[in-house]
Amino acid sequence: MNNGTLQDFLSGNSLQSFFLGNVGAPFLIGLAVGYFAKKALKFALIMGGLAIVLMFITEYYGFTQISDEGLKNATTLVVNSMKTFADFLMNRLSHITSRGLSAVAGFAAGLKFG
Repeated sequence: MNNGTLQDFLSGNSLQSFFLGNVGAPFLIGLAVGYFAKKALKFALIMGGLAIVLMFITEYYGFTQISDEGLKNATTLVVNSMKTFADFLMNRLSHITSRGLSAVAGFAAGLKFG
């Protein structure tokens, strides 16, 4: 690479487009996915908690019978499904760029600030 080409690269839009395409955009994608994942998880926990409380109320008044073992099995199934989904998201985000570091960092930031 000669000096003229290097100067053009460092001073022009090439450097900005390089960082935006390889670092900035994947970070923003990861940030959006992480933010959404945290909000969706919070909403799912609220709905799941509401459903469990309603089941406890209906059991208290004698409308239903709830097995503790069944409740534990359902919880284990949900936790395993969430782990599988989180692994899928992390795997998918790591393929956005060659190393996937900025997308995964964005995902972590979205989880933190979401």
